[in-house]
Amino acid sequence: MTENFQRIGSVSNAHVGRDFEDIALNVLADNGISVKKDFPVKVGVGGKSKIHKFDLGSETPAILVECKSHRWTKGSNVPSAKVTVWNEAMYYFHCAPGHYRKIFFVLKDKRASNSETLVSYYIRTYGHLIPLGVEIWEFDEDTGKHIVSYSH
Repeated sequence: MTENFQRIGSVSNAHVGRDFEDIALNVLADNGISVKKDFPVKVGVGGKSKIHKFDLGSETPAILVECKSHRWTKGSNVPSAKVTVWNEAMYYFHCAPGHYRKIFFVLKDKRASNSETLVSYYIRTYGHLIPLGVEIWEFDEDTGKHIVSYSH
């Protein structure tokens, strides 16, 4: 039996991601921040670097944005593979030049069993991997508003 990890009601997970990037683009614009999609920046450690395309970004203002519209699993379990992708995003922020403002733009999703959001779970469990200067913006699709859930 083959598992289907396609989001219910969507054409494809890629479409879900692109649509969420469009939402982030609009929210940032509403906050006076103009960014472009697939923004290339050299990232690296140990004197080596390579181009990485952030979901959104700009040189003026210097800003990098990664977008994730992940949800809890149907059974309210941790979406482990998706959390790994969040860790990867944090590593790219860590490896990016320090002059950039860094925003992790994520979907607000509450766990059915206790109403904990995926962001609050991530911060509680993986906060030690969030680089200094990263802001986590949590977008509520029901209200169309965002809150800054984390900033240090």
